[in-house]
Amino acid sequence: MIPLLSSLSRPITQTAFRSAFTPRQSVVSTRLFSTTGRRAQSSFGNGKGSILQALRQQSQQRGAAFNAWRTQAKRGLLTDSSAIVSPVNQADAWKRFGITAAVVAGSVILVQGFLNRETRDGLSPVESSYLNDSFKYTGGGLVLTAVAARALFRSGFAHRLMAANPWVVLGVGLVGSIGSMMGVMYTSPENSVQKHLFWLAFNGCQAATLSPMFFFAPAILSRAALYTCGVVGSLSYVGATAKNDTYLYMGGPLLAGITVVALSSIAPMALPLGTRALAITEFLSLYGGLAVFGGFVLYDTQKILQHARMVEAGRMQADPLRESVSLELDMINIFIRLVQILAMRSNNRK
Repeated sequence: MIPLLSSLSRPITQTAFRSAFTPRQSVVSTRLFSTTGRRAQSSFGNGKGSILQALRQQSQQRGAAFNAWRTQAKRGLLTDSSAIVSPVNQADAWKRFGITAAVVAGSVILVQGFLNRETRDGLSPVESSYLNDSFKYTGGGLVLTAVAARALFRSGFAHRLMAANPWVVLGVGLVGSIGSMMGVMYTSPENSVQKHLFWLAFNGCQAATLSPMFFFAPAILSRAALYTCGVVGSLSYVGATAKNDTYLYMGGPLLAGITVVALSSIAPMALPLGTRALAITEFLSLYGGLAVFGGFVLYDTQKILQHARMVEAGRMQADPLRESVSLELDMINIFIRLVQILAMRSNNRK
């Protein structure tokens, strides 16, 4: 994700600079050199006064051009640019919405039919309550992350993050995210204040990492969010209604898969790869990561139900805040990959 986001700052800045200065320079050159013979004689007769007036006018034009470039760059970097999204009529919008809804509904039916042929009778009250509390914390954390990421983007933090050294950003982001996540995991539920502070810090680290995502078009972000809700909702439903411990065996294979995905994401930053190797690593990072984190949704859902049965038996304390961190990471990683896939498809159509 870091190499993709760090590559966005250069074309945006160059486009804003070119669009601001190119027409202004043509205006200045036209006003200074495209004069009639009568005006040339007048300026020659006036001597030094006409030269000073021309220099003053040129200075004013350059100042106006710089102000225009600064305003346009600020508007393009700190707010949503209206030129990114092409206007669509209402019929096309409803058509796209219908196709999206049909895809989500079809995916739920297919996943339920292929992955969950043998279902259980129903959840116990303890399992249902524990699963609902975990998803409540997951939804709250995602809302906090989205709001904080939007605020950081509007403040210009995303541009400064993309201009920094990617290895420094990666190191600081990993240290902050893993440190706050470990604080949430290993803080006792009885120490509620400290546990919630670690949880807020974890969501803040995720928001800082995700703030450059707002450089994408709002249509792409909204569609990716809708697809993420459909994928996670269908997979979590399958995991909740399947028989006990059906998908808990996937822990080892998923750990191996996420290792491959992480290495394929870091490889372009550390190794001098060719075009074909870059395409392979990008495919593994996007589509392989989508499959791996989809499997993690199944695994984490059944792990939450297993912990609920342990809580009911008195073998562990209830800790839905800890369970929500895993689900939140699954949804964020699925969302990131869907955004990248939709952005690539949008660029290929142009």
